Amino acid sequence: MALSLQEQLLKAGLTDKNKVKQAKKEKHKQVKQQQKHKVVSKNESKIAAEKALQAKQEKDRKLNQEAKALAESKAVVAQIKQLIELNKQPKDNGDIPCNFTHNNIIKRIYVNQQTRNRISQGKLAIVVLDGIYEIVPMPVADKISLRDKDAVVYRADAAEQAEAKSTSTAEEDEWYADYEIPDDLVW
Repeated sequence: MALSLQEQLLKAGLTDKNKVKQAKKEKHKQVKQQQKHKVVSKNESKIAAEKALQAKQEKDRKLNQEAKALAESKAVVAQIKQLIELNKQPKDNGDIPCNFTHNNIIKRIYVNQQTRNRISQGKLAIVVLDGIYEIVPMPVADKISLRDKDAVVYRADAAEQAEAKSTSTAEEDEWYADYEIPDDLVW
């Protein structure tokens, strides 16, 4: 026959009847007070466990958000790479230089005349993929710029807008009026 813990402690001589009665009274008081005031008393260990659980859940939520952001950035890079690979135009390694700026440095790729004309007309754009410059159609460049604006290095329409913003004054135009623009100047 199984004895309660209190009975076992009494038998072993580890406690006396007064302490057992006092413990029963305390327990009875707690139960009555909970019923009367409808107050739920929580153990400190329960509260600490709940706080630890909430802290763990918050930490897990932050880790999940970081992992999700990393996965999304990898997906965007993969999408850009796929767009460029599927739509890149042949550079033909022509003999006509096409100059553009990237990170305030003038870069140059050599293309044929037809490709250079299409770039200057705004039909083609120059994009960068892993440090390699590629030429893609303008609709593809628009899709790429939606994902990452820094991937699109040169667009003729964007260059024209930048030039329109930096219009020179009449005084500056007069100063340069004495200089003639050479016919063979290629930019």
